[in-house]
Amino acid sequence: MFKNHPKGLLPAALSNMGERFGFYVMMAILLLFLDFKFGFQGSQGSIIYSVFYALIYVLALVGGLIADKTKKYKSTIAAGLVLMAVGYVLLAIPTPTPIPEASRVLILALTCFGLFAIAFGNGLFKGNLQAVVGQLYDDPKYADKRETGFQIFYMFINIGAMFAPLMAVGLRNWWVQSHGFAFNSDLPGLSNQLLSGTITPEATTRFGELAGEVGYAGSDLTSFASEYLSVFVTGYHYSFALAIAAMLISLLIFFAYKNRLPDPAAKKVAKDGAAASTVEMDAAEIRQRLYALFAVFAVVIFFWFSFHQNGQTLTLFANEYTKLIKIPLGFTTLEGAEVFQAFNPIFVVLLTPVIIGLFGWMKAKGWEISTPKKIAIGMGITAAAFGLMSLGSLGVPTYDAAQAAGGLADAARVTPLLLIGTYLILTTAELFISPLGIAFVSKVAPPQYQGILQGAWLAATAVGNQLLFLGVVFYKSIPIWATWLIFVAVCLLSMTLMLVMLKWLERVTK
Repeated sequence: MFKNHPKGLLPAALSNMGERFGFYVMMAILLLFLDFKFGFQGSQGSIIYSVFYALIYVLALVGGLIADKTKKYKSTIAAGLVLMAVGYVLLAIPTPTPIPEASRVLILALTCFGLFAIAFGNGLFKGNLQAVVGQLYDDPKYADKRETGFQIFYMFINIGAMFAPLMAVGLRNWWVQSHGFAFNSDLPGLSNQLLSGTITPEATTRFGELAGEVGYAGSDLTSFASEYLSVFVTGYHYSFALAIAAMLISLLIFFAYKNRLPDPAAKKVAKDGAAASTVEMDAAEIRQRLYALFAVFAVVIFFWFSFHQNGQTLTLFANEYTKLIKIPLGFTTLEGAEVFQAFNPIFVVLLTPVIIGLFGWMKAKGWEISTPKKIAIGMGITAAAFGLMSLGSLGVPTYDAAQAAGGLADAARVTPLLLIGTYLILTTAELFISPLGIAFVSKVAPPQYQGILQGAWLAATAVGNQLLFLGVVFYKSIPIWATWLIFVAVCLLSMTLMLVMLKWLERVTK
């Protein structure tokens, strides 16, 4: 797979693989952790999640600026890994749950500070490593393999991501079972409702039934709610510790192989991709390239607003409306809404060779599709994924109705194949947009702005992520099927805009 690619691609992918493992441990559990830890019942947890996810990419722009100004790309990348590890340590500390009212502000501040450290560390790391990978393909010998190289890079780092949700769920469920309880996805939310006094009589009855089913033999439901919630959320805290180990492994790999990686500050590139001592690009061309990049950035905002619902509305839908997958392992059972998030990286790993082969075959036949057109197609595929979700959600009760009843029984939940199929389609769209978008930036960005424009690509992602909470607002306010139709409309509009700009973008890209 790495044949005919620069030698630095493998260590760069390995460095990112460990970081992505830690990141996806966190993203798989973050929204549910916030809701269960702090008893959020509205969109508060979703807003924190959205701000955090936006900061990850906004701070990538800051990270690009720092690296471009200091010319210390590798040091900036290493500092990012260390800072992320510090953030995960703060989240892994098992603070009390339910939270005593006197400590609530302090614990929330500690959690938010940990998230900020992870976001800032990611900003120092992510965009600059992508700039380094792009530098590998500035050598004319590898220039025609740039898109394939980024697709391989993207696939390889998802190997770490596909195990992350499974290990996080396995550790959490093992912790719950080690304390004499069985896992139940409805109980943490119902426990918070009971402790806050917002639970309905119907939900109280179901809560008592579920308490018996998971192994509670007493009659004090308030005591059980506190105990179950404490055990459940502490399992989440220990899951964050997995990310610490992943950061340390990633840091070791980076230091072991960093000499194989180029330094964007040490080399300038001519217009045709060949090495040169000066940049052969006039001001007019620089402007056109910047305009093209920012036009694409504006369009993909709507992709990320839709795609990253995997950690928000799609996770809530998995937890509240979907029959959960159960994978017995002997010492524990892999069961939980978070398991569904493993399907995206699994499909990335499985589909990337297929997509690379398809694009290669089309190129050999003279049917090559430009990167801007691929991005437009990806937006259409994303719309199809949410169209499937809308059809599959017809007939399910509204969020308020489901909560008032204390959750849905298994027989009333939808098949897990609905979410698996949606993730399959969304992953196909992702492979048309994300790695190719990074390659597009690497190819079109003027050489002196490589770091900052990779950061700007991530900043555009940040805008889409900042809007994520709107999905939860819709999810909890209107029929579920109508929520998915909003994403269908947004993606079709983005695809249309991309097609309108297509000829201009293709001209600039050449």
